[in-house]
Amino acid sequence: MTADPADLSARLGAALDARADLFDPRHETAFRLFNGFSEGWPNLAADLYGGTLLLHNYAPHLAEAAPALEAAGRFLQSRLPWAHTVIVKTRNAAAAAERRGTVVHGGPPDDRVREGGVWYAVDLLLNRDASLYLDTRLLRQWLQENLRGQSALNAFAYTGSLGVAARAGGARRVLQLDRNRAFLAIGQRSYALNGLPVGRGEFRAADFWPEVSRLKRAGELFDCVIVDPPFFSATRGGTVDLSTQSHRLINKVRPLVAHNGCIIAINNALFVSGGEYMRTLEGLCADGYLSIETIIPVPPDFTGYPHTRMGAWPVDPSPFNHPTKIAILRARRKDERPATP
Repeated sequence: MTADPADLSARLGAALDARADLFDPRHETAFRLFNGFSEGWPNLAADLYGGTLLLHNYAPHLAEAAPALEAAGRFLQSRLPWAHTVIVKTRNAAAAAERRGTVVHGGPPDDRVREGGVWYAVDLLLNRDASLYLDTRLLRQWLQENLRGQSALNAFAYTGSLGVAARAGGARRVLQLDRNRAFLAIGQRSYALNGLPVGRGEFRAADFWPEVSRLKRAGELFDCVIVDPPFFSATRGGTVDLSTQSHRLINKVRPLVAHNGCIIAINNALFVSGGEYMRTLEGLCADGYLSIETIIPVPPDFTGYPHTRMGAWPVDPSPFNHPTKIAILRARRKDERPATP
């Protein structure tokens, strides 16, 4: 898309005005400033992490995006003069460093943000993602409010933010499971920022498939199991494919859920419709031992607001409000066993 500075500025301005109540006076929070896909500029998104502006360049032809990036950067810096750093992440760049992000103004980037009274460590140049997913903010709020005194397994933990929210809300134990030690190290830094003790073995670098089997053999049970996998990955232990095999992951963790516990099932496949995903979940509930308790929406700064949205998602996500589809399933067991102490 060719940059028309006036048009782009108008869309960015409307987006910032819609999000006016999300800005905090200390500039510590994080949220999506502009979702170009739903707000009229599909190759651009802008996030705020504290005082750091993060621009995502999704353009298939990189040179075409330069004018829009420059125009967006100028406009956002003029509206947010306190933003001290600007990063550009180029999704389709050949060089890994450009996909991870390049500081184009100021620095260094913020290394923490505050959300719901909880600090989250971030490394905005760690990888193609920004180390804290902004579309799951309302899920972190739910975990913070609903798991006091309970135990949780955070599978595919990435940097552990969902587990951090649970622990900050009083969960007695959270097992953070991810293959990547560098990702888990950020979660450990979040614990330190919040004064949370790290229990022995609470951060576990291991493959999901064999580790879940090991936990099952050990008879471990959790009040809550969070399943937030990448769209696709393959290891020697197994394959994650959210486009066709979401049910495999949920069935894999079902034996680890205590009586009256829950599974938080997340599918972020862009081309899996909400109806298709609901049919998958309803099929899993057919035996009567799982039920769909609630849907957690994606916050409006990430979806776009009614008066800023333009166009539609590639496929209809309803009854969810975004292609990141989050459902809480309630489980019951024949043996009615409680969670592992």
